[in-house]
Amino acid sequence: MNRIICYNNRIFATKAGSDVYRLRIPWRPFSNDAAPLLSSQNAGNPEKGSEAKQYDIAIVGGGMVGLALACSLASRPLTRHLNVAIIDSNPALGRKHFIKKEDLPDPRVSTITPATISFFKDIGAWQFVEQHRHAYFDKMQVWDYTGLSYAKYNARDADKEVLGCVVENKVLLSSLLSRVQETVLPKKIYPSRLNSMSILPNSSSSEVDSTLSMTALFTHGRLAKLELEDGNSLYAKLVVIELAPVGADGGKSRVRELAGFRTTGWNYSQNAIICTVEHDVENHCAWQRFLPSGPLALLPIGDKFSNIVWTMSPKESSEFKSITEDNFLKAVNHALDYGYGPHPTPSILGSSDLFSWLKGGISKSANDCFEIPPKVVKLASERMAFPLSLRHANDYASKRVALIGDAAHTVHPLAGQGVNLGFGDASTLSSVISEGIAVGTDIGEVSLLKKYEADRKPANVMMMAVLDGFQKAYSVDFGPLNILRAAAFHGAHHISPLKKSIISYASGEMRLPLFA
Repeated sequence: MNRIICYNNRIFATKAGSDVYRLRIPWRPFSNDAAPLLSSQNAGNPEKGSEAKQYDIAIVGGGMVGLALACSLASRPLTRHLNVAIIDSNPALGRKHFIKKEDLPDPRVSTITPATISFFKDIGAWQFVEQHRHAYFDKMQVWDYTGLSYAKYNARDADKEVLGCVVENKVLLSSLLSRVQETVLPKKIYPSRLNSMSILPNSSSSEVDSTLSMTALFTHGRLAKLELEDGNSLYAKLVVIELAPVGADGGKSRVRELAGFRTTGWNYSQNAIICTVEHDVENHCAWQRFLPSGPLALLPIGDKFSNIVWTMSPKESSEFKSITEDNFLKAVNHALDYGYGPHPTPSILGSSDLFSWLKGGISKSANDCFEIPPKVVKLASERMAFPLSLRHANDYASKRVALIGDAAHTVHPLAGQGVNLGFGDASTLSSVISEGIAVGTDIGEVSLLKKYEADRKPANVMMMAVLDGFQKAYSVDFGPLNILRAAAFHGAHHISPLKKSIISYASGEMRLPLFA
């Protein structure tokens, strides 16, 4: 089956022959800020139209997940020798250092789970994260606007040290880039965009001489051919599509569809406003309140700063993005305090007959009392807004192509799980590639890549279903449903085995909360 990829917004397709299709788009120069990395061995800005080069793996998208895959390959004995090309026009990838310690926190952050922290430590990247601003948190409080109930989670409830760590995306990207730069993995970064990709069917011969030229191997279907906007061409046994948001159009890209991958999903008719805010005291807790228009999260990021992720209608997001700083801060503090409804109280939770049927197996602690989040006193960044959607690829793998990260799935940000799913993809795919090499399998064969899909797809679908369920459950203001939601909060807060299962699942252990 033929595969074609184009990496841009305007696409023009022409048939190049009976067995291969190619796509072309107008060439546009990329930023001149993209300088070579440490040396010609591990990075470069190849001259336009230079001779085609062959790689084992080409990663389309040098974002967090794409670089994590490169680091994971570098950490495994059987994959650290692979030649890897990383294709991304983000100028930051061409600079050795692009984070200044005196900079205010960037509003684009990720909540990293304990499972992802372990992954970063395994690939040698966490040491670089710890050199920059980050914030561990060991407790989280979730409640809604009705005031009927709340849930509070502590790391000790699941025998863990932390529930997670909030890190700026630029810190994660810089840390992964620093790690991949120092590895022995043969790699080259192409600061460009993918223009077209061609894959031919396998030849009738079951075995093909691996010493043949790149053109011959491509003709026999043993290599994919990629052409870049800057005129460079390269061949690869396996193409991994990550589609980093910088320099691409992320999960909405037509690259995936044109490669033969179809998706299922929908738009939420919601936008998320993100920004950095400052407190008078340091915040050590992750807070999330479900409001009528969507959840509002307040996440610690260190040095008395927190990150805001506020979901609301597109009309509201336009208004809240443009109002004055003072009015925005008042709105945030109002929404995290008495706005939209009262605080949950112990009498509502424990003494009311409304929840008497949930009293069995309940554990109580003074540390589990409802708390009011710290006041926001200053806006420390611009306010950014982006639309929310759910997208999932029906398949993650085909001949010589695999999807990871945003190319495979996009989710609602209410639990901060999106990038963690992507890092799970990177870890599993590198493991599957290593297993394939161990038994002499072509790393681009679909039978091998389907093992990666079989491992990741169920876990990703389950998490997406849970997050979508939460979104839909809180999109309706209806009396009986409000009571059911409050009962769920009550159980999650007071029933120890259920609380432990929820924490373990959210931490990345990928077990169903009710059946762990």
